[in-house]
Amino acid sequence: MGFQKFVENIVDLLQERMGETYEIRVLHVTKNNDVEQTGIAITRQEDSIFPTIYLEGLYQEHLEGELLGVLVERIINCHEEQSMALDLDMDFFRDYNRVKDRIFYKLVSFEKNKKFLRDAPHLRWHDLAIVFYYALEKDMVEGGSITIKRQHMLMWKQNAESLYRTARRNTRQGMPELLVSMRELIADMTGVAVREDDATPMYVLTNQEKRFGASAMLYSEKLGWLAQRFGCDILILPSSVHEVLLLPDDHIREYDFYRQMVAEVNRTQVEPEEVLSYRLYRYCRKSSEIEEIIS
Repeated sequence: MGFQKFVENIVDLLQERMGETYEIRVLHVTKNNDVEQTGIAITRQEDSIFPTIYLEGLYQEHLEGELLGVLVERIINCHEEQSMALDLDMDFFRDYNRVKDRIFYKLVSFEKNKKFLRDAPHLRWHDLAIVFYYALEKDMVEGGSITIKRQHMLMWKQNAESLYRTARRNTRQGMPELLVSMRELIADMTGVAVREDDATPMYVLTNQEKRFGASAMLYSEKLGWLAQRFGCDILILPSSVHEVLLLPDDHIREYDFYRQMVAEVNRTQVEPEEVLSYRLYRYCRKSSEIEEIIS
């Protein structure tokens, strides 16, 4: 069964289960990096906010043998759980003083998000853009967020610079940076101790939430500590929107080696909507600044 037929069948089964009170809406949502996904929403006429359940993963499960009826029940259960969490008065969102403590920022590709950025306040940072979002409380929706658009900024009488100052404080405090060695990370994931050898040391920089953690390099204090430990500048490899890799800029290998490494990881290991960049960056120990490596 093709994907389009799968979507049609899901819509028909949901409409049959939910009845005429509900409308089953198919949504085509543009995610990060201009990646389009197909979602489904179960709505009533009075609903102003509603959850979207994406179908690509469910389609893959169906191809692997899961029954349509089982998937429909899961969609309904997910809709009910998230609807209960979202059953709140959104009038509070009009008051900047009530939302400002949960405004955070993240980094995305500037080139791959030009269409999105036309309607989203942002600041340019090298080949990336700093964008803003409102993080819902965890007891509402785990990991849920509302992207801040230009209409919100105007409603609050703010600008990109003031949003940045607010988000920088909140992100630094609410999502503290996390620096872990690759050796420790592999040991935690596998339960097997990794012997320390003479290989180039590599670290992962993210935040405590491990969500949009690449932005931690904007406020990291541990970059300077690591540069002092290495005794040289720090090479920064974008791994995804969630983390970056750090290693000493010791010139043992050419930069093109690392560019090819980043490109291969982006191609084979990272979901298209989570790719951050194909560029390299460097933390300069002397200036305490991050610069893009051009040569």
